[in-house]
Amino acid sequence: MELTTFHSSCNGLRFCSPSLPFQAVPWSSISLAQFPHSLSTCNRHKLVSTATSVSHNPSPKPLSATCSVANDSFLNSTTKDAVVDPFLAVKKKAMDMSPELKGTSIFLVGMKSSIKTSLGKLLADALRYYYFDSDSLVEEAAGGESAAKSFKESDEKGFRESETEVLKQLSSMGRLVVCAGDGAVQSSTNLAFLRHGISIWIDVPLDMISRGVIEDQSGLCDSEIFTSEAYSKVLTQLTSLYEEMRGGYAIADATVSLQKVASQLGCDDLDAVTTENMTLEVLKEIEKLTRAKKLMEAAARPF
Repeated sequence: MELTTFHSSCNGLRFCSPSLPFQAVPWSSISLAQFPHSLSTCNRHKLVSTATSVSHNPSPKPLSATCSVANDSFLNSTTKDAVVDPFLAVKKKAMDMSPELKGTSIFLVGMKSSIKTSLGKLLADALRYYYFDSDSLVEEAAGGESAAKSFKESDEKGFRESETEVLKQLSSMGRLVVCAGDGAVQSSTNLAFLRHGISIWIDVPLDMISRGVIEDQSGLCDSEIFTSEAYSKVLTQLTSLYEEMRGGYAIADATVSLQKVASQLGCDDLDAVTTENMTLEVLKEIEKLTRAKKLMEAAARPF
């Protein structure tokens, strides 16, 4: 997908038309005039689209030998030991439930991790949605990652207002998969914006997230990470943050736990759970929610 940069003269978010076989739901023009004045003039009205369409690896990694393939009705194997392409299973599930979803946006909440990011991009690709990371949008509006960090430290209230404004804009659109930052669950206003779509808590063990952080920062191998002082420090910080955010995460419409998915698949090693496995479970939860909504609407109709 071609990316579009938003300059100070723009009045709202715009997208280049993706080369997809569906007609995108029209989105209203959204004014940025109310974006927090704490941001500099040159950056206050700039929001860069990070809409991403993930290309599929033609040779997907099959399920680990320690896992048993999920016995879904739509997966028809010619032999008991046949290997099913996980990506095709995700695409099939997305195609089956897409008509019921009707372009409703999906908000993914939970601790920031590569698993959550990869899941969000694959989910957007399977549903033919646009992908956004709300934290990245806030950083772009502030003038970059370092500028956003300085902005948060010097004016936390203004920074929180920026997060709210980004969520407000995203919640007014359709056909989005949004990886929402922690700011999304830190106020009742932001939580209300998530209600414009379907929210899913992606629950990943903190030790895995901590390990990912250390790997990105140091490049240490697994055996060195768990014995390093940095790992212990990061795990302590993430545990404190998790306890602070858990109440907000729990308000999500559904929860997809990596540990639970591993148990269902018969995986002894959590690392054996693939992005496809997690995405398929998210789609199942979304399907349950859309069915429940449909039943409630039918029950509310007069005889």
